[in-house]
Amino acid sequence: MYDVIIIGGGAAGTMAAGRSASKGKRVCLLEKNPVIGKKILITGKGRCNFTNASDVKEHIANCPVNGKFITNALFRFNPEETRAFFLGMGVESKVERGNRVFPVSDKACDIAAALEKYMAQGNVTIINDQAQNLAKINGLFTVLGQGNQKYQAHKLIIATGGKSYPSTGSTGDGYRFAKKMGHKPS
Repeated sequence: MYDVIIIGGGAAGTMAAGRSASKGKRVCLLEKNPVIGKKILITGKGRCNFTNASDVKEHIANCPVNGKFITNALFRFNPEETRAFFLGMGVESKVERGNRVFPVSDKACDIAAALEKYMAQGNVTIINDQAQNLAKINGLFTVLGQGNQKYQAHKLIIATGGKSYPSTGSTGDGYRFAKKMGHKPS
């Protein structure tokens, strides 16, 4: 039994896991890939441009599609705070053309390692399993993994990504899970 189950070990899932654990929650992260942050590792041609060095309004204005969608998130955790977070995890950053921010090392694996460190600080349980199905019964979320393995929690975060890069695990599972929980596309 956990306080929070997170399905998906990419950037959003690992940050959500680390943050939840830092608030004293018992967290389980389910990731179907054998490594955490598979898409992070290929971002920016393996260098991981993890934020931009611009203010929030400029950042939103430069989003090619629906910048309003990320407005709330960026005002709660802006690019400057993102850089400070990673510096606190031991990752120095640099700004390149277009205000793109990369690790000084030019290694995306440093970003993935920082996120794993963040989760380890909160004792996040990381399980290599693929969520097959889920349900909410009597206020508890139950996630069924492979072989009918059951994981239960009071809260559920679906952070599986979209369908953008199927070879990294972004196969659209989250859409199916969200629909099952009653969410509709906007």
